[in-house]
Amino acid sequence: MSNVVPLRLLRPRKQYARSVASPPYDVVNREEASRLASGNPLSFLHVEKSEIGLVPPSADEKADDRVYRLARENLDRLISDGTLIQDAGPRYYIYRQRMGDHGQYGIVAGISAAEYESGRIKKHELTRADKEQERTRHVEIAGAQTGPVFVAYRAQEAINGIVAKTVAEMPEYDFTTDDGIAHTVWVVGNDADIGALKDAFLKVETLYIADGHHRAAAAAAVSRMRKEQGIADGVNEACHWILAVLFPHDQLRILDYNRVVCDLHGLSAAAFLEKIGRKFLIAPDYAAKKPARLHEFGMYLDGRWFKLALKRKTTYRDPVRNLDVTILQEDLLRPVLGIQDPRTDRRIDFVGGIRGMAELERLVDSGTFQAAFALYPTTLEQMMRVADAGRVMPPKSTWFEPKLRSGLFVHRL
Repeated sequence: MSNVVPLRLLRPRKQYARSVASPPYDVVNREEASRLASGNPLSFLHVEKSEIGLVPPSADEKADDRVYRLARENLDRLISDGTLIQDAGPRYYIYRQRMGDHGQYGIVAGISAAEYESGRIKKHELTRADKEQERTRHVEIAGAQTGPVFVAYRAQEAINGIVAKTVAEMPEYDFTTDDGIAHTVWVVGNDADIGALKDAFLKVETLYIADGHHRAAAAAAVSRMRKEQGIADGVNEACHWILAVLFPHDQLRILDYNRVVCDLHGLSAAAFLEKIGRKFLIAPDYAAKKPARLHEFGMYLDGRWFKLALKRKTTYRDPVRNLDVTILQEDLLRPVLGIQDPRTDRRIDFVGGIRGMAELERLVDSGTFQAAFALYPTTLEQMMRVADAGRVMPPKSTWFEPKLRSGLFVHRL
């Protein structure tokens, strides 16, 4: 049983939706955010990445309360000037994203902070304390959850039926962003449909956080803090619900999350190939570059692509050990390159699959990195098995695309 409730959200007036919508805070750096928001005072990056408005720039943005106060000021400005409005009552929303020939329909709603805290809402990734604290301060000082959590659930016919009925009507928003992704939103305002959706989700056994673990952790932390401080106690308090967009599992697409390494741990290219050849079959001149199945890898080294495949069969029952990201880490990166902890080791970096194999080649050819590894995407079923087992994946195991836009839905506390 999953408590998934309609929320009374802030959202842009129809004519401003495209101008407000912005990438999530964690996929752009300060410089990229500043460039994207330049000349557009409505961009939600002024809230999500408010540090771009500090003059002079802060020496320590994560610790500078001015960053969070400016986020609050910018949010208040968007409300006071009428850019953002609030629906009269709680609503669900259907949020469709189209990227090329791929489309996915999510339901914008609130999920329970209490269910998150109890573990009933499943996680597959650890959060970093510094990033969780930064996002917690942002939510608390801004007084709002400004970006939704990306959640998956096993598809249900009853929910699909309500979605199909809703999207046959005229959408509230329909626009395409500069990256070519189309965003369309419908409001579920009919009381009967709102009740039916709520009842249908009560039959969903498990919710899975697919992306946005730090947002979820921060929202739950603020809920906990407010209860401890006696600021909120009723079950319907806004802070007890986490803003989310929930997608059926059979519509989601996970892209590869690839690795680049700065050096070969003192080895020559020939010695490196000799060492990894003890565990992997190595095929040079790998024209495909990108692996076509699980447990195979592409490797770019010295201007050439190689195909890697484990010599032994991978029959791990452990759902984490069977992941390709774990196999690469435990059978190559750790024993050969000495990368003990990919969370903290500065010799490794991660490249989302949306950037393609050309980006891996560029990074290595530039001399900044010495080798790149292309992985087959983790599957959604693998992610769910890990979460169901109460385990966590290695860092940077999944890259969901398209990303949810920030600013279209804001949960004010």
